[in-house]
Amino acid sequence: MKKKTEPLVPLLPLRGMLVFPTMVLHLDVGRERSIQALEQAMMNDHLVFLTTQKDVSVEMPSENDLYEMGTLTKVNQMLKLPNGTIRVLVEGISRAKMKSFVDQGLYFATSLEIFEDDIEQDVEIEALMRTMLEYFEQYIKLSKKISAETFATVADIEEPGRMADLIVSHLPMKIQDKQAILELVDVKARLGKVIKIIHNEREVLNLERKIGQRVKQSMDRTQKEYFLREQMKAIQKELGDSEGKTGEVSDLAQKIEDAQMPDHVKKAAFKELNRYEKVPSTSAESSVIRSYIDWLISLPWKKSTKDDLNIHKAEKILERDHYALDKVKERVLEYLAVQQLTKSLRSPILCLVGPPGVGKTSLARSIATSMGRNFVRISLGGVRDESEIRGHRRTYVGAMPGRIIQGMKKAGTINPVFLLDEIDKMSNDFRGDPSSAMLEVLDPAQNSSFSDHYIEETYDLSKVMFLATANDLASIPGPLRDRMEIITIAGYTEIEKIHIAKDHLLPRQIIEHGLTKSQLQMRDEAIKMLVRYYTREAGVRELERQLASICRKAAKIIVSGERKRVVVTESYLEDLIGKKKYSYGQAELEDQVGVATGLAYTTVGGDTLQIEVSLSPGSGKLILTGKLGDVMKESAQAAFSYVRSKAEELQLDKNFHESCDIHIHVPEGAVPKDGPSAGITIATALVSALTGRAIRKEVGMTGEITLRGRVLAIGGLKEKSLSAHRAGLTTIILPKENEKDIEDIPESVRQDLTFVPVSHMDKVLATALVEESK
Repeated sequence: MKKKTEPLVPLLPLRGMLVFPTMVLHLDVGRERSIQALEQAMMNDHLVFLTTQKDVSVEMPSENDLYEMGTLTKVNQMLKLPNGTIRVLVEGISRAKMKSFVDQGLYFATSLEIFEDDIEQDVEIEALMRTMLEYFEQYIKLSKKISAETFATVADIEEPGRMADLIVSHLPMKIQDKQAILELVDVKARLGKVIKIIHNEREVLNLERKIGQRVKQSMDRTQKEYFLREQMKAIQKELGDSEGKTGEVSDLAQKIEDAQMPDHVKKAAFKELNRYEKVPSTSAESSVIRSYIDWLISLPWKKSTKDDLNIHKAEKILERDHYALDKVKERVLEYLAVQQLTKSLRSPILCLVGPPGVGKTSLARSIATSMGRNFVRISLGGVRDESEIRGHRRTYVGAMPGRIIQGMKKAGTINPVFLLDEIDKMSNDFRGDPSSAMLEVLDPAQNSSFSDHYIEETYDLSKVMFLATANDLASIPGPLRDRMEIITIAGYTEIEKIHIAKDHLLPRQIIEHGLTKSQLQMRDEAIKMLVRYYTREAGVRELERQLASICRKAAKIIVSGERKRVVVTESYLEDLIGKKKYSYGQAELEDQVGVATGLAYTTVGGDTLQIEVSLSPGSGKLILTGKLGDVMKESAQAAFSYVRSKAEELQLDKNFHESCDIHIHVPEGAVPKDGPSAGITIATALVSALTGRAIRKEVGMTGEITLRGRVLAIGGLKEKSLSAHRAGLTTIILPKENEKDIEDIPESVRQDLTFVPVSHMDKVLATALVEESK
């Protein structure tokens, strides 16, 4: 290696490129300082120093922005282009290193330390040159981007340093790596470095070739599959399936990805999709698999609505949609309040129990509205098959998911308000017990992994707010009842019915019948008369039907031109809908012997029963009529036995049962009647008939009797009290144990009734029977 110095030489910075000694190439120069440096070089000895910028983005480089090692070159040719740039032909002379950096104003200049390669060769250099040339030849064969002429040119070079520089200039290397080679002034070190670089590049090319072969094989396989699919399309087209399954399968695959299924469900879906793709369209199994995939796609797996936990807004909605029902509203608001505080409370499972027409279903819909959730309802009335709840196995023809999964699909979210209507109407037969299947649905600890026989994958129901409705709590199996929070809706008082008719039912019927409020008006007295004399029910369905009848009559009158406006008054009500259907006031017009008024609780609400006892000469038969159930017959037997045991105290002949037949009858014989709560009523009617003492007409009673005359607790006191109030009774005899239930009765009803709690039959008789005249 030889060194020498060179006085100031114009400097030309390069961006993104590098020039080796002995290289000849064209450069396009556009920067003003670079142009001035070239012009200065042309005016002197045509020499210019080329060095590369460290950062190509720097527009005005300083000394620190340039590599110290560069190439001293000679400008052989310079040509000005129309766009203002200058194209020059330069030839590299030797490596050079900046010694001093001088700013000449219009251009940069530098003094140089020049390095020239030794031309003496030894055995080691010869071996390095051969190895480098051999590696380069192998690289060219693998790369196929360098021509054979280039290799011949390199092979003819005798100078080892020049050969290394030329080889590096043809390799796809980064500027920083080429700069490192340029800075190696020692020839042996340079040859060794280049050999390593070519070796690495050759290994990379070998690896690329292997990867390329694998890719080619994969592409060949893909092309083969494409060809086969095209053949399949042609075959399917000949068979009548014009579109084939390819597009359909692709579409289904995208839908599966978009459905946000859990991983185990997605895996099952794609497994079935692969089966579907292979099964012919004409096969019956194809439609079964397709239906199954459609169900998986259509079910909500993660989509949910955001709960509106504004308790004041919810309260306004519930008050707007429903009058009274304070207990249910309070429970819903409690749930919203706790949910707002915890953010994690499991949805409660509420069961609304009450007679028809009291607003159970509409209340559930209002709950959904107040919470901002979707609402879905399924009816369980008449469901006998467990598969109705859990779904059918896919092996059966016409199999489909159960009603729970169907409801979730209809809801479209994983957190709807889900109403299980008429849950007490489910029954069982040889196909299974659907109420047992409901146990998993309504258990918050289990329904996070509900299993449907059709879907076969677990489904999360834990975010669903389940509501159930029932008319008769006794018809719900105990284990199922235990999983629900029971809220009883007894029915409406007269005042509540008037408010409901005025504020809710009548405005709705006016709109449904195409009328306006100005065309049909109904006085408050007429509404009160309608409630008292045309309906006798716990709910308001019959009341709404009567209002609908009034609207139809009014519509006919207005359309016929008879009147432009209809005002319904008390006197006009009978003209519109006919004579009164029920009497209002006393259940009986006078005190009667052997006739007692009992209070009953049925699936349609509370009701009053007249229990009649008749005596006739005979052999002591006890005759029971009125379509009584077994429990009620036993109550009659118990009451009869009690009266016999108290014959002496009641001043009766001890053998009265041997000389006369006793006939106990409950009117409306076509209606089945059962239950133990008629015990004290039957006993009172028996004592009245045997003693001849009349029973007070304003008294109603309910309670179970024992053989010793004790009065036991009953259920449905609120419903029975409402029915007594509707019937015009003023005194109610009830078991002492039910005294706590009086608080559940509306205040407006309690004010009109006198409650007499009793624990023994003696007090019942003392209260119900008219005192004997002295």
